[in-house]
Amino acid sequence: QPLDDAPIKKARRNLEQEFDADNGGFGGAPKFPHPSNLEFLLRHSQLADDAPAGRLALFSLKCMAGRGLYDQIGGGFFRYCVDAAWRIPHFEKMLYDNGPLLALYADAFGLSKDDMFRRVAEETADWSIRDMRAPGDAFYSSLDADAAGREGGFHAWTREQIHAALTAHPSLEALVVEHYGLDGAPNFEGEWHLNIHRDIDTLAKDHNASVADIRAQIDTARKILFEIREQREHPGRDEKILASWNALMIRGLARASRRLEKPEYAEAADNALQFIRAELWQDGRLLACHKDGRNRFNAYLDDYAYLLDALLELLQCRWHSEYLAFARELADSLLERFEDRENGGFFFTAHDHENLIHRPKPFADEAMPSGNGIAAGALIRLAHLAGETAWLDAAERCLRAGWESIQRAPHAHGSLLEALRLWNHPGETVILRGAPDVMREWQRDLERAPRLNRMVFAIPADAQDLPETLAAREPDGDCVAYVCSGFSCSPPIRSREDLDA
Repeated sequence: QPLDDAPIKKARRNLEQEFDADNGGFGGAPKFPHPSNLEFLLRHSQLADDAPAGRLALFSLKCMAGRGLYDQIGGGFFRYCVDAAWRIPHFEKMLYDNGPLLALYADAFGLSKDDMFRRVAEETADWSIRDMRAPGDAFYSSLDADAAGREGGFHAWTREQIHAALTAHPSLEALVVEHYGLDGAPNFEGEWHLNIHRDIDTLAKDHNASVADIRAQIDTARKILFEIREQREHPGRDEKILASWNALMIRGLARASRRLEKPEYAEAADNALQFIRAELWQDGRLLACHKDGRNRFNAYLDDYAYLLDALLELLQCRWHSEYLAFARELADSLLERFEDRENGGFFFTAHDHENLIHRPKPFADEAMPSGNGIAAGALIRLAHLAGETAWLDAAERCLRAGWESIQRAPHAHGSLLEALRLWNHPGETVILRGAPDVMREWQRDLERAPRLNRMVFAIPADAQDLPETLAAREPDGDCVAYVCSGFSCSPPIRSREDLDA
């Protein structure tokens, strides 16, 4: 049976049918962000020239960021909302949500140039670095919902607390009341969990002021509230360092670094990767968890797949031949330890894991993306980069193994559908060779008009230990580009104008 695009088209229809036209997102309460589905729609909008799909995704992202799912004072997203309108969250913050959402908001900014998406991506990245980074620069797992003996105790405000915080700035207090709708009834157990009620543009019109001026005043008020909130009892923090969840944040930071031109995010991602390599990669095998100085548990499919995907993102921020070598080791170990050699696809547990009553092979996305979907997509991209057809073959076997599951509910398989799209329509791989400063300018041009199926690798002229396919893309002068699709590449391109064309 051909691996055709029919499930992609059906998933697009299904997601629109389940779409909440009033509040964005899918379904009713409790309401989860489902970043895999939103990423699918955003990609589909560009790659299938389907503008309405993009509007569904961008509207959802605006609603999620403007209401209670997002921490309006400190940045970062909560796990889910108890209502369909995104007003009141369950106040737990998970690393595994914030990594994919960071990447998604960075992409949304790259495509729309809407400054709201930039701001939310930056604040989410800054939250992860400020509140979740462990000594050694990897990331902790989560923050509890409870603080001071009750859920939301860290995040909720009384009207009196807002007044006391801003009493020296009455004009700021008036704006905050309007912005967050504090002139109405409290929305959370007699207190306020802050949602945006009137946006910045509306406030600027109402006050006959510039958007920049209102934005600056609201940001000043937010900083005051943030400093006061920091003095409260903080939520408990789960200080396990998990390979898979860290990989999701590494990917998000790397994507945000390129889309937002923030090299410090790539630095944070690189430091987290170095921790994982030093602590959790031992004797050619990945471990799942670091806690209290101990490295424990053989890793699962998600650990390998997410980390491989993250490496491909980080390599686009800065080239290290050793990282490509690490990615190749991960890919080979993934096939060796997890592939179902008879039926295709990847088991969640390794072949030498303890025997289970049922050994799962998950194809659908759940709270986190499907390990099979991420593995298949990453193997396809890595194969096109490094020229290894065995990884393509494994990706095809995975798609065929998941085909029946995809047919039943295609919209539940966003990650696997993106792998299917890559299989049928290989994306662009742009290889730049030359001087780092010149390559950086060329790459920046490409990132300012991003294609969501494009990878860009800036490989210095003196890079060593390249696979044959990359070594064949030889440097020539200050910078030269090769535009590849699958295993076919263009002749050398020697000017930015020709590359743009």
